Amino acid sequence: MPRLFGTDGVRGIFNKDLGAVEASKLCMAIGTYLKPGARVLVASDYRGGSEAIYHAGVAGLISTGVRVYDAGKIPTPALQLAVKEMGFDAGVMFTASHNPPEYVGIKLIGSDGVEVSDNIEEEVEAIYFESRFRRVDYAEASHSIKRVEGVADLYVDRIASLVDPQRISPKGYRVVVDAANSVTAHTTPRILRRLGVRVLAINADPSPIPSRPYEPTPESLGDLSRVVRSLGADLGVGHDSDGDRAIFVSDDGEVHWGDRSASIIAIHLAERGRYRGSKRVVTAVSTSEYVAEYLRKAGIGVSYTAVGIKRLVEGLRASGGICAFEENGGFVYPLHHSVRDGGAKLALFLEAMAYSGKKASELFSEFPRVYIVKTKIPMDRSKALKAVEAIKQAYKGFEVVDVDGVRIATRGGWFLVRPSGTEPVLRIMLESLSEDEGRRMLSEVLSIVRGVA
Repeated sequence: MPRLFGTDGVRGIFNKDLGAVEASKLCMAIGTYLKPGARVLVASDYRGGSEAIYHAGVAGLISTGVRVYDAGKIPTPALQLAVKEMGFDAGVMFTASHNPPEYVGIKLIGSDGVEVSDNIEEEVEAIYFESRFRRVDYAEASHSIKRVEGVADLYVDRIASLVDPQRISPKGYRVVVDAANSVTAHTTPRILRRLGVRVLAINADPSPIPSRPYEPTPESLGDLSRVVRSLGADLGVGHDSDGDRAIFVSDDGEVHWGDRSASIIAIHLAERGRYRGSKRVVTAVSTSEYVAEYLRKAGIGVSYTAVGIKRLVEGLRASGGICAFEENGGFVYPLHHSVRDGGAKLALFLEAMAYSGKKASELFSEFPRVYIVKTKIPMDRSKALKAVEAIKQAYKGFEVVDVDGVRIATRGGWFLVRPSGTEPVLRIMLESLSEDEGRRMLSEVLSIVRGVA
């Protein structure tokens, strides 16, 4: 049976892979899996196409006899918190997160506010492909959609309570927020103001056509970098379309990958004993080897998982730990909620800055300057898996981590080659201490990959 769900929900190009018909059927499968009368909280981002699949999906849910409640346009972590705290049986978020603007997506959230397990996804998929939908009569499908107020308020309040405003507020921080023309425009500025921070927001006008790519990267956050530098701001933060990621720009205008900022937070939390279980972090194989070294020197262990929020949460549940994170800006703080949360990450980073008494640029300067490559090659999954095997064979004898694709540590750096779980591409990441060595490594890897393709 083919898979619908990837590493983070179901995603596809609007009206090509995922349109109104597919969204309706998928939500019919979700509603069929749930008990009749189950209470489902739904929300969406501002992507072009999200509105269409939202209405189609809601219709599919209602047709199976579940009761639908609408939280409006809010970040995914806000929906997840509300599902857990307000006692809903499930949540459905209509978003494609960081994917390109032409994509739409659907995430299924369990009653604990966390994305459902692989087993549940497979049951939903079986219902979908076999068309085993529960269809109720008009009386059972007559419940109106009820609007749920206060979800954004709950989210802002909870994040503000994670940190000490008395530490942050006196610093007089100025922070620039790039909301990607989506839902964090409603929440991140409010969180910052609660912490006594002065806020300037860019790309904060919600729109189905964003001013920049949704994925926050050094390339897409150029405007944010320039604004931070020109205003002399203390920090910049860039979100994706549904607010579960946060990438930071330091006061000197440099954009920093999420594993570096997350490790700064992890050390801050460890020093203050704000964790349960082991003194370690759980992170994806995409995390920098130099970040892992930085954490180990601080006495913090590092456990690797496959890429994706579910793998990170599984790792935390298995071994405990301070937090879990990915280089893409995803960050999980289990004492808050076992989900990625860009707003929580921002608040915790500001608190780490405040306690340290250092500028963001000073905190990030503790990492070595490295040459970084992040690229992707269009390739279907079967060929991508063959490319991974070819890399493994070519690098026999090197230090290898193969929990998701293949990660190789070399004398001059490290690289990762893995199939994407959300797009038909092969992702390649590489870091080295010198550009010459990095270019040599990349050329070698590309030569092997092209030999397969």
